[in-house]
Amino acid sequence: MSAKGTIGKTIVLLVLIVILIFLALFWFDYLGVIQAKKFFSPVYRLFGLQPQTSVTVTGAENVVEADLDADRLAKRLESLDLRKQELDKRESDIHTKEAEFEQIAQELEERKVSQEEREKTFEAIQKQYEDKDNAYRQIANNLYSMKPDAAVNILVAMEDQLVIDVIRKEKELSTELRRASMSSYWLSLMPPERAAVIERKTTNKPVTLE
Repeated sequence: MSAKGTIGKTIVLLVLIVILIFLALFWFDYLGVIQAKKFFSPVYRLFGLQPQTSVTVTGAENVVEADLDADRLAKRLESLDLRKQELDKRESDIHTKEAEFEQIAQELEERKVSQEEREKTFEAIQKQYEDKDNAYRQIANNLYSMKPDAAVNILVAMEDQLVIDVIRKEKELSTELRRASMSSYWLSLMPPERAAVIERKTTNKPVTLE
């Protein structure tokens, strides 16, 4: 009799243990600690319960890591975009500077051309002056070597300004060569009216190349 009672108690305890294990598994599944929803779905429907659907700690870590990777990628893309904007601005600045340098180079080239033209003009004027000066010098020397009457006849046939320039050059050469000037004597041999005009123009008119 006692053996049968012991067996009965053992069976009852085993049943209780199975029930407790079943209830524990059911509760853990409901809380989302374990995944046994397919097994306990009839029980959920029987009692009208909604099992816990929150992710596990491992799933949460994966989500957080994924979010961190996404943030890193977003920051990287933002950094690359800022870098691109900076490079675009530098390129724009370089183009602006190149345009300024080209304009300055063009202005310098124009100034160079203008300076060269001025130099050529000056050289042409200087050469013209030298040629005129040499011509007046030659005429003055030739007249000085002639007889006064012959020299005066040539002077009378010249235009007034040429006479003035030749007389001035003769005086200059006479001073340079330390010889007596013939200009005053030439004027005294010229017709009085023409001599007066020459003297007046010589006094009033500056030195000219004409």
